[in-house]
Amino acid sequence: MSLNSFGHLFRVTTWGESHGPALGATVDGCPPGVDVDVAQLQGWLDRRKPGQNKYTTQRREADEVEILSGVFEGKTTGTPVQMMIRNTDQRSKDYGDIAEKFRPGHADITYWQKYGIRDYRGGGRSSARETAARVAAGGLARAALDKLAPGIEIRGYMTQVGPHGIDRASFDEAQIDQNPFWCPDAGAAAQWADYLDGLRKSGNSVGAICEVVARGVPAGLGAPIYGKLDTDLAAAMMSINAVKGVEIGEGMNAACLTGEDNADEIFLGNDGAPVYSSNHAGGILGGISTGQDLVVRFAVKPTSSILKTRQTITRRGEATEIVTKGRHDPCVGIRAVPVGEAMMALVVLDHLLLHRGQIGDGGGRIG
Repeated sequence: MSLNSFGHLFRVTTWGESHGPALGATVDGCPPGVDVDVAQLQGWLDRRKPGQNKYTTQRREADEVEILSGVFEGKTTGTPVQMMIRNTDQRSKDYGDIAEKFRPGHADITYWQKYGIRDYRGGGRSSARETAARVAAGGLARAALDKLAPGIEIRGYMTQVGPHGIDRASFDEAQIDQNPFWCPDAGAAAQWADYLDGLRKSGNSVGAICEVVARGVPAGLGAPIYGKLDTDLAAAMMSINAVKGVEIGEGMNAACLTGEDNADEIFLGNDGAPVYSSNHAGGILGGISTGQDLVVRFAVKPTSSILKTRQTITRRGEATEIVTKGRHDPCVGIRAVPVGEAMMALVVLDHLLLHRGQIGDGGGRIG
């Protein structure tokens, strides 16, 4: 079992390595008749691609997506959609010094312990480069959502870099696309710029927290126990390279609340639909969507490849030191935002298809 696939009805398999000739995604289960605009797909990839500013790796990749199958005359055919992104700016020589060494905090050592072989050129399959394929697949999922549930909107942003968080009182969605950090707080973005400049110049890195919100998701998606919507969302976000924690709604902070504080009171709206006083649940109760915004946060660890001397061992078990050369993100969380959005789209679409298959237009009515 290679376990390179995820999803139930909308199933995605990613393939390729950081320094191989190409990487990509094979999507099976996409409904037929979905309009596919390659320029729009490319737009999602352009938000994730490296080298766009000094706060991300300076590897220069066009990340141009090629569709090899499953689309005819601009529409999906219902057959597998194969998407490919060629690697064009590999510098494998940067990794020659670590061929026999394990980078602390990186998957080098565990890949070796599991497989007995590893691609040390940029981390191979463990590189965040793999996430380009997810964003391509997520773009296709967004196109399908536009057809099946056009009211759904997915938006991601950063809420914290290192110890510096945003001021929720200053949240301005219009700011998200106005700075390199997808930050909804202009003051925090300026602070992060100064902070990351110092880290970048010193050869160090730092972690971050990203938040992804899906609005307009209908009530009823997900299933009790093993098919929970939040289970699949958590797994999807945790599968992103370097993610070490995931929260839904209040998340860990729910442990600090009383039942009175945590309960989202319910009222009947003028349109006959339920209205909630708050959204501590993050839009999911019992594994099933409530119709409120889905709110997911994930924590990204600092980039493991840094220009700081660290103690490690070689493949032969010898003690040594390591300094990782090459082009790396001082905060990989910045480019994780479009990836989180893509994973949200993939999970929401998958559960929408599952719901339609089991329930159709059924479900309980209120009022």
